[in-house]
Amino acid sequence: MSNTIPGLQAKVTQNQPAAYCVTMPPDMRPANKNPSYRMPAGVWVLGFVSLLMDISSEMIHSLLPLFMVKALGASALTVGLIEGLAEATALIVRIFSGTLSDYLGRRKGLTVFGYALGTFSKPLFALAQSAGFILGARLLDRLAKGIRGAPRDALLTDLTPPAIRGAAFGLRQSLDTVGAFIGPLLGALLMLLWANDFRAVFWFAVIPGVASVALLVFGLREPARSSSTKRENPIRRGNLRQLDASYWRVVGLGAVFTLARFSEAFLVLRAMQCGIPLALIPLVMAEMSLVYSLSAWPFGRLSDRMSHRRLLALGLAVLIAADLVLASCEHWGVVLAGVALWGLHMGITQGLLSAMVSKTAPEKLRGTAFGFFHVVSGLAMLLASVAAGLLWDRLGAPATFLAGALFCIAALIALALNRPCRSRPSDQIYR
Repeated sequence: MSNTIPGLQAKVTQNQPAAYCVTMPPDMRPANKNPSYRMPAGVWVLGFVSLLMDISSEMIHSLLPLFMVKALGASALTVGLIEGLAEATALIVRIFSGTLSDYLGRRKGLTVFGYALGTFSKPLFALAQSAGFILGARLLDRLAKGIRGAPRDALLTDLTPPAIRGAAFGLRQSLDTVGAFIGPLLGALLMLLWANDFRAVFWFAVIPGVASVALLVFGLREPARSSSTKRENPIRRGNLRQLDASYWRVVGLGAVFTLARFSEAFLVLRAMQCGIPLALIPLVMAEMSLVYSLSAWPFGRLSDRMSHRRLLALGLAVLIAADLVLASCEHWGVVLAGVALWGLHMGITQGLLSAMVSKTAPEKLRGTAFGFFHVVSGLAMLLASVAAGLLWDRLGAPATFLAGALFCIAALIALALNRPCRSRPSDQIYR
């Protein structure tokens, strides 16, 4: 009788007894160390769509904390609460849009609707007269982001060979962040030209939003799917069981990283505290986005070749450094250094976590998998941003960033202690 167990093969070395190694399915195998695939055109289209929408969004978001504090008289706690609720809304909605895209077997329509709704929300910021109105506009804007997020990420996975998915997510994130760099830069320029007229800048932001929707509608063709595939409920118990322990570990990691990184709105408020002129403060977010953009694609490519665990640990270490620098701010140059480190952390980790989700999720549940991942991260973002606002109002800005650094240290220790079992196939992803 054969001693071979199905799915396992014996591996014997000169100095070690026989051990069993799991033969992994194609999407779970470690990527080719020298992938030769060309990046699909659809990935570039999705990247440029994200670039245009981020120009539109960041022209507003880089100025919004200042607008709320200076023009509307809001407190730091109000800013934190609005930002936390807004980001949580975006991430929570993704579970529904992702699941719906899996059920329909089509992802482009939901993605287009999400980008169109986001564009529709932009004029509302120009019309706002109170913090409550800003909250409504911000929730609608982030609702749109939530609708498009999971279907877009699942669509990118559908378009990309497994061996280069880390690079593909890094490329899309990099182009997205180029937009996040151009948006604040353009916002600062228009603030200078239009004598700090917040509302005029908000109106101008509608233009790149419209362009992003047009590019997506006319520039991307969704991959064909088998017409014989029967529709079924993605969140049926039998289907959800296919999301195994390796996937839920990625979800947990995403939540920990989000708790350690509160809203970037607090970077803007810190820049204002440290003496940067009002019209130039959007350049702080432009700097963060530039570093993020330049690092996201290289680290995405690197994630196809090396240990994900080490890259995650590096990202946490960089975020600790960013928090400590921002906590000690006494000069605008120190703020710029801390913001650059913050952007580097984002470039190291954000595309990597998305690639890890794509590798652990079954093909027919990719939208649902990204949805669950983002809903957990959304709740973590809400908690982190509200806590940051409370610390800021009661103990000051340094306490906010020092608390972030302490949480990062705890997360880094947990990551080091939670070492994977190399004999389990699901853990190949973390080595």
